[in-house]
Amino acid sequence: MNDNRDSKRFCHTGHPGPLPNPVPVHPVRPHQGVQVLGEQGDEGRKAFYIHIEALPGMEAEVVRMLEDILHCVEDEPATGPWYAVRYSQTTFGIFEVFPDLSGRQAHVEGGGGDIFRDVERMNAILAYPAQVYRVDVLLGKEVFAR
Repeated sequence: MNDNRDSKRFCHTGHPGPLPNPVPVHPVRPHQGVQVLGEQGDEGRKAFYIHIEALPGMEAEVVRMLEDILHCVEDEPATGPWYAVRYSQTTFGIFEVFPDLSGRQAHVEGGGGDIFRDVERMNAILAYPAQVYRVDVLLGKEVFAR
C-alpha cells in the first residue's frame, strides 16, 4: 500500500538525520533554546531524541555542550544508554533512554535540562531551538555481542 500522507516529512531534502519539526525556514532570533515535542505517553520505557543544529562556526561549542551534558548524566541513576551523534558538520543529535516516566522527568529536572534552559548559551551556539522529541522505547539491545 502506498500511503503519501507523510511524504513531505520523509522526502529526501539533502539534510542529514531526522528533520526538525517544523523545519525552520527563517529561524527566529533570539529563540527559546529548546522545544519539547510529543506526548508523555503511558508508563513504560521512555527516551528522548534531541535534534540539534549548530550555528555555522559554533560546532566546537556544540560538542562542548554535549560533553557537559554527558558529564551531568553520568551520575543520574535513571539515565540509561546515552549517545551523542553527529550527522553532518552542523547537525547533531542525542538519544537517551530511561526506565520510566519518573526517570525521564528526573533527567529533565537535572543538569542536562539546566544546560538546555540556558537560553543565552543556546542562542549563542544553536541555529534554532533544540528539538526534544519524547518517544517510547519499543525494543532494544543494550550490550554489544561478543
